[in-house]
Amino acid sequence: MTEAKPPTPPLAFIKPFTTRVFNRFSRHFAGWLPGFGIIEHTGRKSGTAYRTPMNVFRDGSEWIFALTYGSDVQWLKNVIAAGECQLVTRRKRIELVNPRVFVDPKRRVMPFPVRQFLGLMRVTEFVRMSPRADDHDSRSRNASATSANSGDANTL
Repeated sequence: MTEAKPPTPPLAFIKPFTTRVFNRFSRHFAGWLPGFGIIEHTGRKSGTAYRTPMNVFRDGSEWIFALTYGSDVQWLKNVIAAGECQLVTRRKRIELVNPRVFVDPKRRVMPFPVRQFLGLMRVTEFVRMSPRADDHDSRSRNASATSANSGDANTL
């Protein structure tokens, strides 16, 4: 018996535009604007480094991403194959592991206004990831290095 896949979201037809045009533009603000982030991942076949802007939300200590184009997307396949990625959000870099795709037709894990918007788009698939166990220690080190190098414009 094959597992039924949720229907393709109605906005999937704009994915080529989003990938080629909007993502290039949104990378300029997605790493620091609340509710946005950039997923840094490596191509599972090419080994190429990619930076994919996404909406991201906290749920306790975990991070949740709405799969607005469904789960059949390259960035997610890369992250699942590697079992990890980096998230840049609010000017912080967080190592995420253990990607888990799940279906939530009521979108209960999303904040209310986002839940309503995703409902209009019929989005029901999400991915949840956890911070690497030692990530808190590395963020503390990054924060110390940032304060020590406050004049360095390249420091996150």
